[in-house]
Amino acid sequence: MSASLTLTGLYLYPVKSLGGYAVPEADVTARGLRHDRRWLLVDERNRFMTQRQQPELALLTVAPAYNGFLLSHRQRPDLLPLFIPFEATPDRTLFVTIWDDMAWAWRGTPEADAWLAEALGRPCRLVYMSDMVRRDVEPEHNPEGQLVSFADGYPFLLIGEAALNDLNARLAQPVLMNRFRPNLVFGGGSPYDDDAWEQFAIGGVPFRAVRGCGRCVLTTIDQQTAAKSPVGEPLRTLATYRMAESSTLFGQNVTGPGQGRLRVGDAVTVLSRK
Repeated sequence: MSASLTLTGLYLYPVKSLGGYAVPEADVTARGLRHDRRWLLVDERNRFMTQRQQPELALLTVAPAYNGFLLSHRQRPDLLPLFIPFEATPDRTLFVTIWDDMAWAWRGTPEADAWLAEALGRPCRLVYMSDMVRRDVEPEHNPEGQLVSFADGYPFLLIGEAALNDLNARLAQPVLMNRFRPNLVFGGGSPYDDDAWEQFAIGGVPFRAVRGCGRCVLTTIDQQTAAKSPVGEPLRTLATYRMAESSTLFGQNVTGPGQGRLRVGDAVTVLSRK
């Protein structure tokens, strides 16, 4: 009999590469959890910005608010929190680049752009992905024609608590789960058992584990201070035992049904294995 597995965490990141927050329940949509990574920061060339190049983005926190969220800066109490609605108004558009994809997006407000430019010390724009935009999951792993928001490549990222515990047992300084920015966290089972999952369900909602998530330098950035690990941890340790096909893997890239509702405490059931 397989071990009992439970959904122990649900996390939203309304703006790609900024802070996230936990929620007790969330709707599943065609692009991932509702409101997840629908906003994006772009530079003067309308190219996406992330902590990979701008680690100070970790200092911008996101807190839930009615019909939207509040942006704050951990180290700038002089900057009053900025309210951003969950959805933009479709009055101004522009084309933006994220990885190898180009998509049109709705502009945020000039006030938001000014606040972010002050917070980051450089010009930038806040843009929103409309439901009318089509951005596909990686075609070689996407027979169902799944969509994705401004997330890197997949609508969901799944990580087991046992995997983080195993990693932390190998580190001199343990790290928090927020280094890895999951949407779905589950408890129970053995570390990395999800490597072998294919079809699984959370509270009866079906999902597919597509492939392991290759990790990058973002995992070396402390999400409280924006300081980068001088010795490249935890990526350096992960590379000693989680390498496959030239990638350091931690967590699973996941696609979903495009509808449903998840709640912390839901049972996680493995339906088939690779």
